[in-house]
Amino acid sequence: MQSGLSCPSCGAAVPVRSAALPYVTCSYCQTLIRREGGGIEAIGKVAVLPFDVSPLQLGSTVGWRGARFTLVGRVRWGWEDGSWNEWFAEGADGVHRWLGEAMGSFLISEERPDLLDLPPIRAFAAGEPLNPGATVMVGESLFEASDVKHASCLGSEGDLPFMTAIGTAITSVDFRSPDGAALSLQREAGDASAWLGEYLELGQLAPANLRAIEGWAIPAEMR
Repeated sequence: MQSGLSCPSCGAAVPVRSAALPYVTCSYCQTLIRREGGGIEAIGKVAVLPFDVSPLQLGSTVGWRGARFTLVGRVRWGWEDGSWNEWFAEGADGVHRWLGEAMGSFLISEERPDLLDLPPIRAFAAGEPLNPGATVMVGESLFEASDVKHASCLGSEGDLPFMTAIGTAITSVDFRSPDGAALSLQREAGDASAWLGEYLELGQLAPANLRAIEGWAIPAEMR
């Protein structure tokens, strides 16, 4: 973790967990700060994140496919039936992943921009709807859309690759395949992305540096 950045709004010290990411949020006054060309700029406020009982926190680490990743940022998304976390994970290999967390379920994935060329995904990226039950072939795996959400940003923390303005709206589509793989699509203001990964239990991610939660003892293998 790097230090030394002072919030341009309140002057508080703001830890920088990833120097490669352009946005960081001040945890004291919720100012969203953009770093560019060696300078910093306050570009707005983000909401205070609602209370969450997640065992994950900024600085937690997880493992996937033989590599370790540190959670450096979080976005909380809300929709009509609830909300979920998306943690931005930075790997030692310089590649970033997202770790989605909803009701004790975890989806870790890496970006696959090549999948945007597949016909059903290309149509979604162009603004057309995708409904539950829609299918797409990725290689030899058939994925079926299990969930379609229209969500908005509830708040953020830490270091992130994009601006998290309050109320930013996205369309999120989750696909699953019979072999346990997962495909996630997101579209926001005409910009779309595709992410490929898998659903795992928390223990399968070999997490470390978890947040203490009253009434829950962190298993020894997760400390």
